[in-house]
Amino acid sequence: MHDAHELARLVGKLDLNAKVRLLAGGSVWRSHAEPAVGLRALTFSDGPAGVRGPGWDERRTSLALPSPSALGATWDEDLVGRLGGLLAAESRRKGVDVLLAPVLNLHRTPYGGRHFECFSEDPLLTARLGVAYVRGVQAGGVAATPKHFVANETETDRLTHDVRVDERTLRELYLAPFEAAVEAGAWAVMSAYNGVNGHPMSENPLLTTPLKDEWGFDGLVVSDWGAVRTTAESALSGQDLAMPGPWGPWGERLVAAVEAGEVPESLVDDKVLRLLRLAARVGALEGTGSESAPTAAGAEEPVAAGASAVASAGEASAADLALLREAVAASTVLLRNNGVLPLPSTTRIALIGPGAIAPRVQGGGSSGLYPAAENSLHDVLSVRAEVVTEPGPVIDERPTPVAAPVLVRVLGADDAVLFREHRLTGRILETAEVPGAATLEISAALSVTETGRWRFAVAGYGRLTLDVGGERVLDVVQPVDTDDPAVKHLRPPHHEVEVALTEGDEVELVARRELAEDSGMASMLAADPPRRPAGEAFAAAVAAAERSDVAIVVVSTTDAIESEGRDRFTLALPGKQDALVGAVCAANPNTVVVVNSGGPVLMPWREEAAAVLLTWFPGQEGGTGLADVLFGDREPGGRLPTTWPREETDVPVPDFLPVHRELPYREGLDIGYRAWAVNDAAPAYWFGHGLGYTTWDYEEARVERDVVRVRVRNTGRRPGREVVQVYLSRPDSAVTRPARWLAGFAAVTAGPGEAVEALVRVPQRAIGHWDGGWAVEPGAFTVLVGPHAGHTPLTLTAALRPW
Repeated sequence: MHDAHELARLVGKLDLNAKVRLLAGGSVWRSHAEPAVGLRALTFSDGPAGVRGPGWDERRTSLALPSPSALGATWDEDLVGRLGGLLAAESRRKGVDVLLAPVLNLHRTPYGGRHFECFSEDPLLTARLGVAYVRGVQAGGVAATPKHFVANETETDRLTHDVRVDERTLRELYLAPFEAAVEAGAWAVMSAYNGVNGHPMSENPLLTTPLKDEWGFDGLVVSDWGAVRTTAESALSGQDLAMPGPWGPWGERLVAAVEAGEVPESLVDDKVLRLLRLAARVGALEGTGSESAPTAAGAEEPVAAGASAVASAGEASAADLALLREAVAASTVLLRNNGVLPLPSTTRIALIGPGAIAPRVQGGGSSGLYPAAENSLHDVLSVRAEVVTEPGPVIDERPTPVAAPVLVRVLGADDAVLFREHRLTGRILETAEVPGAATLEISAALSVTETGRWRFAVAGYGRLTLDVGGERVLDVVQPVDTDDPAVKHLRPPHHEVEVALTEGDEVELVARRELAEDSGMASMLAADPPRRPAGEAFAAAVAAAERSDVAIVVVSTTDAIESEGRDRFTLALPGKQDALVGAVCAANPNTVVVVNSGGPVLMPWREEAAAVLLTWFPGQEGGTGLADVLFGDREPGGRLPTTWPREETDVPVPDFLPVHRELPYREGLDIGYRAWAVNDAAPAYWFGHGLGYTTWDYEEARVERDVVRVRVRNTGRRPGREVVQVYLSRPDSAVTRPARWLAGFAAVTAGPGEAVEALVRVPQRAIGHWDGGWAVEPGAFTVLVGPHAGHTPLTLTAALRPW
């Protein structure tokens, strides 16, 4: 490993142009190499629920982990650390040096559309799990990148909105998880798109104070993709690397700014030194380990025509799959159970809902990947029980991309074929970029399986055309209407048309879109058969429930609702899912409802269901992991990482939309359960809530300096795990405080009738407050102990001394 003196010597070998060149991306997913100092390019990849590798190609598959909300629900640092190790191994197999994860933003309100990428609503829980994630990844020699620094809790106007937040709230809530990750040794941090208190984060003073000087962060600050928009202002801040590249506002303009005296060259030197330090840590600098170029799995170049496939992550080991399966059960939250769970092996099951057949395993947006495999609940339950499956009414009206074989061609202005390849899907996000490209063409042969009006769609920017069976049925122009890269490069608008077709016909589909500057490559050809009438599908589902011992209804959001680049405007489930659940519950008293979402949804039927489970976009082993829980092979181990409301009118922090691009955090310290604690209405389910297959009594608690010792007893018939939670309160405080706040937690396991002691350490920060610096108010705190934020049966008063 190079020491600071050696790194400084290497910086000194480079002239200004060479140094500035290193501070912008060499391409979309790689930094520049510099042979003069033995530096190879660093390869970056999106996280956090898997390692996609550079770019989007469905032929490069990845292990799909449960979402970060699911990891938040585990309340299990050891498990999160082991999953971090799995991510590091995946990164190495794909030639990835820097994983752009974990996300340490908070669930400020239930409406955040990207909250499935975040752990929880609480800074302490987020910090502890974030630290475990960072350490797990970096132990494998891959850089973790806590993001999005900071106060990035809203997706609406996400490129431009400015958060207005007081310093105490910023320090105690939103900066706290990042501070913990830096103390744990994070090698990189990503700056956010949004602004805070008048400055975009890519040029915000917070990148220097507290990040670099106060916290001692010696790693690299990389921008979110396209977030650096100025030259001198951002270069004068703590921003170190502007991604992607090689375009952008640095480059020649930054060289000119340095030469004009607007930016000291010493700042450029510090940025380059940090880049070299990161390279040394991941083995990308000569003399620091593996300096080979990224493997084929991480290559950005498209597959040549005739190639069979792009290298993927390789076959997952049995241990990898077992870990993913364990994580599903550990994150599944049992909200309610009248005794119907676990199921007996002889149960006749009616399995209802589209998510039971085609599971949603991940959220939408740039973190999306192509799972190495997926198992649905239908596939798994069908080999364990007698199952009748009914999908029920459609909940997602968006078109379905055509499946393989798909031919993609890049054409010149004269329709000359410049490039061609076969793909596995009609949703094409990237393909070859070749000189003279004018048109992207996607074609496929459709075997008509049903007579009726088929629905076709084409997506992209520019002129879009569609020919069905040689007839032009669509010809429209879609102008570029956004600067948001998640929209432009992942989900451009689509246009639909219906065509009457006859069963048994073979029809050629040809979609074209023009390729214009700054319009992205993302395109889609989609086809959907005539749909079953919604009423008929609804009735068939209810009838199946009536004929079965148990009904399992899988309900979910869609990635049109929970996705990067958008927020939610209602917490209600889409489509007729609430009505379907109500009807199935009425038809079968043994109805188990499985809710698959990244954040809270309303559940007006929750008291009618025999059991309610939450699965949080569970990744590729979602079917097997959930089946383990349903049949009692594993206990549902999850606890809520965020509070679930009864009604939307009860949500205590409803302000999530910027007004004139400003978003004030008026609620201060009171988000999540803290706000509910002073609210007149109780939530449906409190932060920390979760049932297992046994019961617990909280018998005694006592405080010894900085440790709360809690004796709990398993009063049920099965062994189990309990997450003992300690909250603090200070009603007589001279300092304005939340009504209660999480101060620590510890998990214990015990057999039937067994008593065990949980040791919950309370860190000094939990009793401190920000007052221009960290301070501790003398005197005693009220210590509240229990299974969740709304139920703390043990209370004592003590002067905690965590030093």
